[in-house]
Amino acid sequence: MSANERILEWLLCILLVFVFSLHSAAGNIRYSIPEEMAVGSFVGNIGKDLGLQPERLVTGRARLFSPGGSEYVALDREEEQLVVRERIDREQLCGEAPVCSFSFEIILESPIELYRVTVEILDINDNSPVFPRSELKMEISESAVPGARFSLESARDLDVGVNSLQGYSLHPTDHFALKVHSRPGGSKSVEMILQTPLDREKQEQLNLMLTAVDGGNPKRTGTVKINIAVLDANDNAPVFKQSVYRASVPENAVKGTLVITVSATDADNESNGHIQYYFEHATRNINELFIINPSTGDIIVTGELDFEKSKLHEIKVQAKDQGGLTDSSDVLIEVLDVNDNAPKMTVMSFSSTLPEDSVPGTVIAMINVQDLDSGDNGRVKCSIDTALPFKIETSLTNYYSVLTDSVLDREQTSEYNITVIAVDGGSPSLSSNQTLHLKISDVNDHAPQFEQETYNAYLMENNPPSFSVFSVKANDADWGANARVSYYIEESDLNGLPLSSYISINADSGVIYAVTPFDYEQIKLIKLRVKAQDAGSPPLSSNATVSIIIQDQNDNAPQVLYPVQTAGSLVAEMVPRSAEVGYLVTKVVAVDVDSGQNAWLSYKLLKPADRPLFAVGLQNGEIRTIRQVSDKDAVKQKLTLIVEDNGQPPRSASVNVNVAVADSFPEILSEFTDFTHDRDYNDDLTFYLILSLAVVSFLFIVSIITILSVKCYRWRHERMFYKSGGNLPIIPYYPPLYADVGGTGTLRHVYNYEGCGTTDSRRSDLKYGRPCSQNTLNVDLSGTGTIPRKVDADVCVEQKPPNTDWRFSQNQRPGPSGAGVPPEGAVGTGPWPNPPTEAEQLQALMAAANEVSEATATLGPGTMGLSTRYSPQFTLQHVPDYRQNVYIPGSTATLTANPQQQALPPPQAQAPPPTQAEAPKAAQTPASKKKSAKKEKK
Repeated sequence: MSANERILEWLLCILLVFVFSLHSAAGNIRYSIPEEMAVGSFVGNIGKDLGLQPERLVTGRARLFSPGGSEYVALDREEEQLVVRERIDREQLCGEAPVCSFSFEIILESPIELYRVTVEILDINDNSPVFPRSELKMEISESAVPGARFSLESARDLDVGVNSLQGYSLHPTDHFALKVHSRPGGSKSVEMILQTPLDREKQEQLNLMLTAVDGGNPKRTGTVKINIAVLDANDNAPVFKQSVYRASVPENAVKGTLVITVSATDADNESNGHIQYYFEHATRNINELFIINPSTGDIIVTGELDFEKSKLHEIKVQAKDQGGLTDSSDVLIEVLDVNDNAPKMTVMSFSSTLPEDSVPGTVIAMINVQDLDSGDNGRVKCSIDTALPFKIETSLTNYYSVLTDSVLDREQTSEYNITVIAVDGGSPSLSSNQTLHLKISDVNDHAPQFEQETYNAYLMENNPPSFSVFSVKANDADWGANARVSYYIEESDLNGLPLSSYISINADSGVIYAVTPFDYEQIKLIKLRVKAQDAGSPPLSSNATVSIIIQDQNDNAPQVLYPVQTAGSLVAEMVPRSAEVGYLVTKVVAVDVDSGQNAWLSYKLLKPADRPLFAVGLQNGEIRTIRQVSDKDAVKQKLTLIVEDNGQPPRSASVNVNVAVADSFPEILSEFTDFTHDRDYNDDLTFYLILSLAVVSFLFIVSIITILSVKCYRWRHERMFYKSGGNLPIIPYYPPLYADVGGTGTLRHVYNYEGCGTTDSRRSDLKYGRPCSQNTLNVDLSGTGTIPRKVDADVCVEQKPPNTDWRFSQNQRPGPSGAGVPPEGAVGTGPWPNPPTEAEQLQALMAAANEVSEATATLGPGTMGLSTRYSPQFTLQHVPDYRQNVYIPGSTATLTANPQQQALPPPQAQAPPPTQAEAPKAAQTPASKKKSAKKEKK
């Protein structure tokens, strides 16, 4: 092919591209391009022609899908163009079909869109007519009469339309002329017609040239040489019974199946009348599918027929006698369709993961279904399992969409196997299926759920820091990050501090830790709300209440309230030598701020003597005589008591009780006044005396103001403190140095009451008058004794001895001191009492403060520094004897005397006391003599 022809061909291609317009409607678009275009050639601007938004092909990940699998064009997403991908040969693609086109689909995602594109291939004159053979040899009898016809092999031009075969020419034309016939299938056949008789004697061989011409521009031709041998005369040619034979055969016909039998007759006899049958100018496809019996004319199937490839076969059959005369007939074989092709399914687009909150109608997959059969055999229906929450609908022809039909829930079903079944309408029907494996992605639609709404945890006090207390667990039905639960403690306050300063929680495991050690006496219960929150967006949460109960531990030793141990004074209990067995000497009062068994107290003597005079009640702490006092018993006896709780391990406290066995004070003075002072006087004694006087005056003024304030306070709260009448708990003596050691709220203040005497000498000589029923002696160990006021012994009210007929029920027994046994019984053990409550202890302290304030108001400047209840001015009319009306701290019970003692007239009814008598002077001691000598010297 010359250069000019190539240029013309390219110009024709470009012209055709611009000439053929583009039409699109309802998702379909059609292009027309010539065949044999170069790879990469422009086909069409698909983005513009479809009216898509810029960059839609890129964002939608557009791609092409061809049902046949062959892709002749490619999509350039960036340029939004269709270009030729590979060489397109129309004759190879469509054969002799008058119209050649192929279709494909453009698929877009997000959302899914489908467009069908049809590309029509226009024929160009790129094929010349071709004869089956380059040379034909024929034999013609010289007796052939003018008008005899001789069939020639037709040329074949693969082009169509004007580019196909248009005509023949014969050269030379001395004896023959050409006649062209159009076949029913649209092809052309050519015959030579004898114009003038042949004369073998003149010319035995004729050489002709047959030329086939197409209608292209420029025209293409094909030639064949015809060599004719002139034979002797054969007057009659074979004649077919039918000019056209028609037959039909199913496409599944097996090899050897008889399709049709053709027949011709010859009027000649013998050899000139013997006819043989041939396929005239049969194509390779015909020779592969059929064969004809030369003798009988039977056409038999020898290959596999396929309706989908070719529905009709045209065969030209020739009958020839021995004399060379022939006749031709056309055989049309129609192939009948058989349902031999199952539907073919192709998944064009599929979203393998779908969120569970997808709305009904969401497209999951797009499926193309093709059935090569025709009619009902090619009519396909698709279906899926109706039990699944999905449905299938058709959009375009042969295209189906799988959609959601209801709301999905991943927690119920996390994945689905969707089987799409395609069934054709043949009989019997053929089917195929395609399984889609769909996973449901999680959406945060479930909040974490605790196993319980409330939890109770127990923690022993004095725990170490960062101690693991308890663990909570919440489950989330979601998956992945939506199911990852974190734990938090809701902020609140406890005792004025943030809860986070006491308790923390591991955000991942839910383990609750104690940040600091806990004290049961301060905190007994902690309530907190734990929040479980997942990691979804937005996050979901739920709450649970955790109650942490602090358990008591025996971490507090008992505290002795009475008797009080002081460093500057000595308290002694006096026992008359005439005391009977079971005489109550004193009662040891102790408390334990722990609770439960840890607060149950027991009392016992430490290292009792070989012949003990005293015993202590195991549970009540009462010290009593267990035998008669003898002359051998020492005047001064020191008892060491151990107070022990019932904890594990037990804790204890000790207290020393000094007991004086004597009938009067002078007998025991020498035992308790043997004290020396080595301090030297300062030369500025006068300065100190003046300073002391100023201090005493200041304290006196402050005392007066305090007393007035207390009186006003008591007057305002008279209803609170005196509505209880005779049962008001009274404490005859309260320890001055007892403080709230544990900080548990049991005691909030320290009370200290002292009496002061004159300070005019280094040492005072004290003379003690013996008040009635006085059995407690308080000797000032620091040597600063006080001068008691004179009291007339005649006017002293004799205190009655303790009543041995005390009785009280179980619920009246003292709290921390236990229940005592009757005096007439041995010192035994009773049932453990309940520990006092804080309210009971507070009530006891307030009552003690009232009584002390009353006693303070009645004291004069010369009051003796003994125990308050033994002051001459503070007798039974002010405070009852503790053996007649005793209040035990921590208990609501009050011990009272028997009814006979209760019936005594009140002290106010007795005669007023006479003038106080001078107390007897004690014997002069060496210390007093030394003091007198110094005075005389000064």
